Amino acid sequence: MIRTATPADIPVIHALVRELAEYEKAPDEANATEEQLHEALFGDRPAAYAHIAVDDTTGEPVGFALWFLNFSTWRGVHGIYLEDLYVRPTARGAGHGKALLTELARICVERGYQRLEWSVLNWNTPSIAFYKSLGARPQNEWTVYRLTDEALVTLGS
Repeated sequence: MIRTATPADIPVIHALVRELAEYEKAPDEANATEEQLHEALFGDRPAAYAHIAVDDTTGEPVGFALWFLNFSTWRGVHGIYLEDLYVRPTARGAGHGKALLTELARICVERGYQRLEWSVLNWNTPSIAFYKSLGARPQNEWTVYRLTDEALVTLGS
C-alpha cells in the first residue's frame, strides 16, 4: 500500500500537489514544477522525501506524503515535518492516509526521531478529526509566521 517514491513518480506527485492545492482552495499558489520537485527529492542534495500510497487492487497511486527533517533543540534530535499529505477523494476511507502516517511514525521510531509534526488548515475539520483519532494534538499556543515574496526579498536584501 505504501512505497518510497522514485524519480518515475514525479509526474504523479506533481499532479497530486496540484489536486491538494485545489482542495485547499489555493490553486494559484502551487507553482512548483516537476523539475523543482525532482531536484528537491532526487537531486545531488535531496532536501525532501516522499512516499506514495497505491491502491491495493490496481497498483495506481492514490496519495502521497512529502516530508523533510526538522530539528528540536529542546530534544536534541531530528524529527519529521510533514509538508503535504493527500489522498484522492475517491480513495479516502480505505486507510491510505493512516498508512502514510504510520510509515512516517515508523521511520521516526526506527531512527530515534522524537517528533512527527505538520500543519492543517483550521477549516479542514475532516482532517483534524482524523489526526485527533490517531492521537495527534494541536499546538494551539503556537502561531505560524511566514515571509514570502516582496517581504522576504526586502528583508534578505
